[in-house]
Formats: sequence, structure tokens, C-alpha cells
Amino acid sequence: MKIHEYQAKELFRSVQIPVPDGILCTTPEEARIAAKTLGLPVAVKAQVHAGGRGKGGGVRVAKSMEDAGDAAQAILGMKLVTQQTGSDGRTVNKVLVEQGVDIQKELYLSLIINREDATVTIMASQDGGMDIEEVAAKTPERIIKVGVNPLLGIQGYHVRQVCFGLKLEPILAKQYGKLLRNLYSLFVTNDCSLLEINPLIITVEQQIVALDAKIDIDSNGLFRHQDLAAML
Repeated sequence: MKIHEYQAKELFRSVQIPVPDGILCTTPEEARIAAKTLGLPVAVKAQVHAGGRGKGGGVRVAKSMEDAGDAAQAILGMKLVTQQTGSDGRTVNKVLVEQGVDIQKELYLSLIINREDATVTIMASQDGGMDIEEVAAKTPERIIKVGVNPLLGIQGYHVRQVCFGLKLEPILAKQYGKLLRNLYSLFVTNDCSLLEINPLIITVEQQIVALDAKIDIDSNGLFRHQDLAAML
């Protein structure tokens, strides 16, 4: 089961993973009001079950209330086509208007079930943002992979291995380690099959923030999570 970005970020907030403030909107007028409430600039982001929204025109930056309304007008109702939707695309019915942040660097982070070796695999890279698919195809060595035995859970050496591979300074490694442990707990507790943050950003204030959020949940485990089933 896939959930939307705004829903995934609600789960992130529940385990103290930093995310920008955002407001879900279904009309251009709501987007204008949201921009005023959050403060400018804002990002207006299509809420569909697909990555690569930026390349497809589903993410726009607005520097005024009018820009936010115009962006929502353009996105709402559009048929968003990305590499992950196929040629049919997905119709956009909601947008997330989100507070702008000053980005210094974009990282990539995901957790996924690896059925071949029965681990939860952490995948991390210094090359976050829209082009992670290209990184995986052309320079796979730039993606760090660390397998975690689910019977033992995430350990300190797993965290250190990832932080070392990303060449993080101590102040950032401490934040990243806490975030990674919390993500792992969220992943296991909610029977996730995929959890992805792309990008996971470092701000100019040296804070690590999840700018995007993608979560897939194993449908076989939904009977244990009525709150998640209600998100359908």
C-alpha cells in the first residue's frame, strides 16, 4: 500500500524526524492562504503516488501568494507523467504547500526489504535530488548499502558505516544517526516495505531535514495498523 507524501510526513513527525511545515490544499485559494500562513517562499507539490514529480512539473516554487495560487491552479487536475507513472500518468487532486528551506546539500536515504538475504537494507548517497535514478544506473558505487539483520535491529556500527560513507561532519553525523535510528524504528513498527527520502537535505543552518517522503506498507500487515489502513 502506498501513502501520499503528506501522510508519510505525518508519520515522520510522530518519530521526531524533521520535516518542513506544510498544509494540504485542494483549491488554488487554499494554496494562497497556506502560503500566507506559512510564510514565503513556499513549494507547491503534487500529491500522487509517484516519484520524479519535479521533472514532470508537479513541484513549483512560489514567491508570492499569487504565485502559490497560480501554481496550484496549474497542478491541480493535471495528468502528471513521470518515469514511475508510465505514459498514462496520474491525476492530481491535492497539493502540499510547504515552507521553503535554504538548501546547502541534497542527500538520498532509503530503507527497503531485501528478500534475497533477509535484511532491511539501508541505501544512502551524497547524490540526492531528482537524479538518483541516474546515479544508480551510471555510478552505483556512489550509493552506500548496509544490511541490517531484523532480528538484531540497527546497531551503532551500521550508523557509523553510513555516516562515514557520506563523509558527514560530527555535528551532522549525530543528527543523521538519530534520524536513521528513528526511521528504522518507523519502518519496522509499521510493516513498511519501502521508505525513501529524496532529497534528505542539509540546510545552510546545518540542520538535516526530510524534504520529501515516500512510504510503501506491506498490505499483508495492514490488519495490525488500522490507522494506516484508514489512509487509503
